[in-house]
Amino acid sequence: MLSLVTGASSGIGLQYATQLARDYHTDLLLVSNQEKELQEVAAQLAATYGVKTFAKYADLSKQDAAEELHQYCLDNNLQVDVLINDAGVFFFNPYCETSMRRIELMLNLHMTTVAKMCRLFGEDMIHRELTAEEQQEKIAGCSRKKGYILNMSSMSAWMAMPGIQTYNATKAFIYNFSKSLWYELKPQGVNITVMTPGAVDTALFGLAPNLRKLAVALTVSIPPEKLVKRALRKMFRGKKADMPGVINHLCTPLLKHTPDWLVFLAIRMVGKYQK
Repeated sequence: MLSLVTGASSGIGLQYATQLARDYHTDLLLVSNQEKELQEVAAQLAATYGVKTFAKYADLSKQDAAEELHQYCLDNNLQVDVLINDAGVFFFNPYCETSMRRIELMLNLHMTTVAKMCRLFGEDMIHRELTAEEQQEKIAGCSRKKGYILNMSSMSAWMAMPGIQTYNATKAFIYNFSKSLWYELKPQGVNITVMTPGAVDTALFGLAPNLRKLAVALTVSIPPEKLVKRALRKMFRGKKADMPGVINHLCTPLLKHTPDWLVFLAIRMVGKYQK
C-alpha cells in the first residue's frame, strides 16, 4: 500500500506521514515545497519504520501541480492507495492589503489542486483491480476499499471572519466538495473523508509559544499527533466527515449567528496575539 501525503515535511503533514508508516506500515510518497526538510523526513521514516519512501519536491500552488504529480506517479509506476491532501497556508490580513500572488496561492493550493488531485487519483482508485486476496475478502463479506482520500478542512468553514476571509472560504469549499464527492465515490469502492478541526497546535497560525501551550491546556487547541491519529482511524473506517472536540461541536452552531459587534472585537484582538 502506498500513501501520498502533501505538506509532508512539517506540521500535520509530517504527523500523517509518520503515523501511516509507524501504525499502518504503508510506503510513502511525500510531497512538499521544502526540499531539504522533505529529503530528511523521507530518509528518517524509511530508516525508522522500514518502509519505502519517495520524496517529491513540488509547488502545489501552481495551476498544473496536480497533473505534474499524477504524471510523476504514472512515469514511476506508483499506485496511490491513500491520498492525504494536507498542504495548506494561513495568513491573517485585510483582503485589500493582501497581494494578488498570496490570494492566488491560497486559492490554488486549497481548492484547485485539491479538486484536481481528487479527480486524477480518485479515477485511478476507481479503476484499480482488486487482488485475488482482496476479491476473496469481498466475497466473504468484508468491506474492501479500492482507495482512501482524506481532505483537511477547518472549523473556520462556518466562520464569517474578516482577516481570514480567503482561508475560511476555501475551507468551506473543501468541506462541501468532499462531502458531495463521498456520495459519488463510495459506491465505487473509494472512501473520502473530510476533517474539520478547530485550532491545531502548530506554527501555522503564528501564535506565541505561551499562548499555544495555554490553548492546548484549555483543550481549545488539539495537538497534531492526536488529530492525525483520530483522522486516520475515521478515514479507514469510512467516515464521511469528522470534527474532533466537544467544544467545537458546541461552538459551531453559534458561529453561524455571531453578532457583528463580536466580530469587530475579534478583529482587534487577533492582531494583538499574533507574533
